[in-house]
Amino acid sequence: MDGPLKNLLVVDLTRVLVGPYCTMILSDLGARVIKVEAPEIGDDSRKFGPFIKDYSAYFMSLNRGKESIALNLKNADDKKIFDKILSKADILVENFKPGTLEKWGYGWKDISKKHPKLIYASASGFGQTGPLKELPAYDMVVQGMGGLMSVTGQPNSEPTRVGTSIGDITAGLFTAIGINAALYDRQKTGKGMYIDVSMLDCQIAILENAIARYLAKNEIPKPMGSRHPSIAPFEAFKTKDSYIIIAAGNDKLFEKLCNLLKMPEINSNEKFSDNSSRSKNVNELKVILEKKLSERKTSEWVKDMEKEKIPCGPIHNIKEAVENPQIESRNMIVKAYHKVIGDFKLAGNPIKMSSYKDEKTRGDIPDLDEHREKILKEFN
Repeated sequence: MDGPLKNLLVVDLTRVLVGPYCTMILSDLGARVIKVEAPEIGDDSRKFGPFIKDYSAYFMSLNRGKESIALNLKNADDKKIFDKILSKADILVENFKPGTLEKWGYGWKDISKKHPKLIYASASGFGQTGPLKELPAYDMVVQGMGGLMSVTGQPNSEPTRVGTSIGDITAGLFTAIGINAALYDRQKTGKGMYIDVSMLDCQIAILENAIARYLAKNEIPKPMGSRHPSIAPFEAFKTKDSYIIIAAGNDKLFEKLCNLLKMPEINSNEKFSDNSSRSKNVNELKVILEKKLSERKTSEWVKDMEKEKIPCGPIHNIKEAVENPQIESRNMIVKAYHKVIGDFKLAGNPIKMSSYKDEKTRGDIPDLDEHREKILKEFN
């Protein structure tokens, strides 16, 4: 891939999701990624379903465009190979349990002495410091501990996980952001740095309105379904055949909504005349709106509201989401190639840059240790 990170070498010591997601972003931005995997086993996610011809679609969706070499970092000969690769690297990304790489001689203090320009990023469940640093963590653990599950779901429902692995993905995103900031800093100082990202920290960082409400008002937010805690109307409403999302985020949009619904009297009602009043009377407002919205189908309401530029939309399933013409026009479903499966469709890169073409294909998906001979020859 061509991109702003072209000619940078990333050594990828990660597995499963948080690390591979980060290095996939770097790859999509043009970096060369050499994925170092455990011999015979490889990345744990090679065993995760769903499978196509015995190959993991989960693994393929996160590791396109990378090269794979299997090395045992406890083995002296393999360590020599790894050292030669590392000597040419710009970035090292790892998501081992804190302290693991130190035992093998590849902790930040050791490596930074040999490679002072290297950017070394660690993503872990709880970070490299603090009383929980040595504990393992998976996505749902930090969703729970980070407060996200306490505000997800319907009122009085059982604890509900967010429908995607946002604990891993946010950590992958923040790690990629940190790496790019460190690259800019290196341009000025000539020095690399260490980046420590905690999955739990990332969950706190994205609590948004919930953390603001608690820190400002000492209120502990609870699940509210699809409803926004401080804007109304801003949720899913029943229609004749399904649901519609309406996000009238200010008074002007609410006025436009009332006019479209041919209910201007709602806007003039003091209970609904401004956002603060609507938020206090949100349940009553929802009953009124749904009575009107139930007269027509979602698609009909969406068409009319889009004409008036009222923020709205249907609730798509995954098939409908990926087949949306808008998604196709933005090149958000791309292809990568696997030598057994052939072309494999996966999510594209949402970062569009004027100086680089957003290709419809990505680099090939690597089998375990597939690039060993190529890498050994290149790095002597």
